[in-house]
Amino acid sequence: MKTATALIILILFSNCVTAQSTAYSTRSGLPIEMLFPEAKTKALILSYDDGRTQDRQLVKLMNKYKLIGTFHLNSNKLGTSDYLSKSEINELFTGHEVSVHSFNHPNLTNLSKIDIVYEIIEDRKELERLMRYPVRGMAYPFGNNNDFVIDAIKGLGIEYARTVDDTYHFRIPEDFLKWHPTIHQFAKAYWVPDNPESDKMELARFYQTINDFLQTKEVALLDVWGHSWEMGTDQNKWNETEAFFKMIANNPTIHYTTQIDLVDYINAFKNLKFSVDKRIVSNPSSKTLFFYFNGSTHRISSGETMFLSNE
Repeated sequence: MKTATALIILILFSNCVTAQSTAYSTRSGLPIEMLFPEAKTKALILSYDDGRTQDRQLVKLMNKYKLIGTFHLNSNKLGTSDYLSKSEINELFTGHEVSVHSFNHPNLTNLSKIDIVYEIIEDRKELERLMRYPVRGMAYPFGNNNDFVIDAIKGLGIEYARTVDDTYHFRIPEDFLKWHPTIHQFAKAYWVPDNPESDKMELARFYQTINDFLQTKEVALLDVWGHSWEMGTDQNKWNETEAFFKMIANNPTIHYTTQIDLVDYINAFKNLKFSVDKRIVSNPSSKTLFFYFNGSTHRISSGETMFLSNE
């Protein structure tokens, strides 16, 4: 009888251990999904290049709709014909991000390493003097880059570099120094002069992409880039820009951000420390972070260690 009882206890204990082990294994296999600040599932970046005088009108329009922009500037061109003045950019871009676009806007792929370094460092140094904060991102002039250029800018304090290679998707870039945007503002509309049929098709493609972003249930990043000078003095294009801004503004599911702020957030999320079974998580960063795990949304403050649900 004692032997039979002991056997039953052993079987029950074995089943319990097996069930617990399976639960741990199942839990450990569940993905941890980053959410944007305030647990939002969408993020929007608007980035514009060159620092031309039309940025004044663009910033005014963005501020009207409480949108945030990243502006990539060529500091050696500031103060020249059709470019912003150095004295105005600190006030003009308050609340937005200023970023490197090279000192003189050359094709970096044609330069030696020392000249690439010069173009980035001199631009960064002057923009930091004007803006009074560390400038840590850039957009490649003409979007041109290769492995040689990317290797040259490493170690120069540049934490992301945007290309002009549209992806038409909403995934977060895997390599911040090869940051491919979602889409050019209005796609390729107006690229071919006097071609209304092409313009119509490209505008339809652009707005379809925006609608796909607004309707998706997945975690999504929309990165729209362009130049304010593309609108020039054409009021129709400015009206189109305002219609686009109005379309994407004041959406409670969207986190409006600069490029560098999003980089900082993503890096902080990647640096979260999880226990092996994903029951304990610590946040060593200075940011409050949000993520989705095991059917629940979680918020973890800076410096906090938290115990996740045992479910």
